[in-house]
Amino acid sequence: MEKRFITTPIYYVNDVPHIGHAYTTIIADMMARLYRLQGHETYFLTGTDEHGQKIEEAAKSRGFSPKEYADEVSGKFKALWDEFEISYDHFIRTTDEYHIKTAQNAFDIMYKNDDIYKGEYEGFYCVSCETFFPESQLIDGEYCPDCGKQTRLIKEESYFFRLSKYQDKLLKWYEDEEKCILPKGKKNEVVSFVKGGLKDLSITRTSFEWGIKLPESLNEPKHVMYVWLDALINYLSALGYTRDEKNMDFWNNAMHIVGKDILRFHAVYWPAFLMSLNLPLPKHVAAHGWWTRDGKKMSKSIGNVVNPKEVADTYGLEQFRYFLLREVPFGQDGDFSQKAFINRINSELCNDLGNLLNRIIGMSSKYSNYEINSKDVLKYFTDEIETANALCKNALLASDEVATNRYLEELWKVLNLANASIAKYEPWNLIKDGEKDKALALVAMVSNLLAKVAVLLSPAMPKSADKIAKALSFDVNTNLYNKLIKDGGIIDFMAVATEPLFAKVEVPSLENVVEVKKEEKKVEVINIDEFKKCVIKVGTILECENIEGSDKLLKFQIDLGEEKPRQIISGIAKFYNPSELVGKQVCVLANLKPAKIFKHLSEGMILSAEDGKLTLLSTLSKVQNGAIVG
Repeated sequence: MEKRFITTPIYYVNDVPHIGHAYTTIIADMMARLYRLQGHETYFLTGTDEHGQKIEEAAKSRGFSPKEYADEVSGKFKALWDEFEISYDHFIRTTDEYHIKTAQNAFDIMYKNDDIYKGEYEGFYCVSCETFFPESQLIDGEYCPDCGKQTRLIKEESYFFRLSKYQDKLLKWYEDEEKCILPKGKKNEVVSFVKGGLKDLSITRTSFEWGIKLPESLNEPKHVMYVWLDALINYLSALGYTRDEKNMDFWNNAMHIVGKDILRFHAVYWPAFLMSLNLPLPKHVAAHGWWTRDGKKMSKSIGNVVNPKEVADTYGLEQFRYFLLREVPFGQDGDFSQKAFINRINSELCNDLGNLLNRIIGMSSKYSNYEINSKDVLKYFTDEIETANALCKNALLASDEVATNRYLEELWKVLNLANASIAKYEPWNLIKDGEKDKALALVAMVSNLLAKVAVLLSPAMPKSADKIAKALSFDVNTNLYNKLIKDGGIIDFMAVATEPLFAKVEVPSLENVVEVKKEEKKVEVINIDEFKKCVIKVGTILECENIEGSDKLLKFQIDLGEEKPRQIISGIAKFYNPSELVGKQVCVLANLKPAKIFKHLSEGMILSAEDGKLTLLSTLSKVQNGAIVG
């Protein structure tokens, strides 16, 4: 058996946990539990990232010190993971003293290896993304290409990491290690980026103080480390790098689970840092996609952000874990639809899984006083057992690529086989026709299929798997994994009458939770001067077209009485055809900061009202383009 190291990103403490954080963490938890089930010694790390200019400014705006602010938000992450029973071995914070010391030691090693040098940096910095961008990538020469917020032109003394030195070594790593970045499509994006050329990376800042100071040997008190260098080092500091290195053996087999928005940091910068430190590179960097809500991007402003605790409290944590892991192909964006969630609960969890257990208990009670003996299974049902074993192996192959959806799909094929076998062979008729041995063997066969599923389901749904195990009197552990999964064997059971595994959902409940929140939310009262900050203009739609690759977005050219038309992107394609909008007058929030939406610049917001259908706002009669609403 091997030592395995699995990590989530350390989550930035600028906001409370949301569904994206939960998704990453539950994927990592499933993988860690699977490794332990297989007998691997596993170290599972999560935590919070707490330095940087954004945190310093957020804390100041709330009247907190940066550490007080970080303590509050970090505590919310840890509390939620504990409530979700995430099986992490360590929760790291970048404000921990041992991490600070390790980051300084790592900086010193890279400096002594001639990979860090002093210079001056001038560039555009996005505080929100904690990232520098060349002017050529900015929107209108000043707005962040990722989040659309205004960047700051910064000129300051800085230390640089020789990232360009490692371009060829990185490309060789990508070429030699087929699964170093998962899925393959994400790897192709990274390779393309690196082939475009790497520039040396600014890794210190002097314009703020909330960060890790450089090693004392450099005598640079005004410099702090770039937040991403500090953050990435956490994976080593948690294992005792440069201090007590008894856990560093785990580093030889490391897997990072990340969101696609931070893939570049983990698949380009991080391996280059590791090369400088002469350390092994991760075995896998696996990047998942983002979640939307009912087809719309989640946003606080429109109130459609999914709170993971609310969902788990409403429908059950096990159901929530299953939906997240099953719904979306790994690496792709996914939609959190309550309808889809309920369908999976009722169809797959209640019918396919829960009812199978109920039928096994009922048949064993009726035919054999709850005793399930497997002595004749291979006499009658070798094909079914062999098919189930092959499907279980397929599931494990999917797990090697962190394809949690395919992992669960293969397990459900085993459940479908079990349910179909009962319908096909009709044990009640076998009993009636005097073939009791075959009937009992059938019950034992489907019990073994369910047991195999329960063992492999335990990393994804630990409590549900445990309930199945108790109902059939077995324990989910490595020995049983070896017998049922690795060796493809079968076992005997003693069934026990039990409560249903899952309850069907008759009425959607999550919307009610959201509505209560909205009703309780206080409406902030503003004065007339604050309202005057909003510039709403009337304009005529000159052009309107669908955006290729999106079924929700339309691209507008709108005359607002200005020197040139405004381009605005709006997610109303499901409500209007482009042709019927040309020539219409609409109201536009004209002083909204430009943003990049689906790679297109948007220079304002078309105002609308929605009450089941969406209606664009306009004036009662035609007015001059550029007329101010107010």
